[in-house]
Amino acid sequence: MSDSLRLAELRAQEEELVFASFDNYDAWRLGSLIAEHAVSSGFGVAIDIRRHNLVLFRCVLPGATADQEEWIRRKSASVLRFEHSTAFLTEQFSGYDPLGGGWLAPEDYTLAGGSFPIRVRGAGVIGAITVSGLASDEDHQLVVDSIRRYLAAAGGQEDM
Repeated sequence: MSDSLRLAELRAQEEELVFASFDNYDAWRLGSLIAEHAVSSGFGVAIDIRRHNLVLFRCVLPGATADQEEWIRRKSASVLRFEHSTAFLTEQFSGYDPLGGGWLAPEDYTLAGGSFPIRVRGAGVIGAITVSGLASDEDHQLVVDSIRRYLAAAGGQEDM
């Protein structure tokens, strides 16, 4: 497994982007922020915010395909199982394929970037925010940038 600069950067993002609290209204506001940014950028993406199996926000923009539903399901399952972003997991498992050796079922999990844990101070990971429709790194960056903007605007950025 790689302990590269990228892995350190991804770990720092997860330590930085922690919510003081997170409820259904936060999911709506954050999801709407991501959707507005995607629309203004012309991104054909699907956006999903969930607390485990309960979908709190879902938006499918023009240009997204039916495949995004499957990518969202598998990306968010990976985040909820490992409590790290799929970009972090992709980097962490560099050189090792947990999906190919029978450890993780590829029909249930993926290491494609674009899903990020909803980490609440004092509670840990309570859900996942997922975007699908761009390249993996772009999906990831859209989520990270949106969470950062949301926390800055809310004044709710917390350290764990």
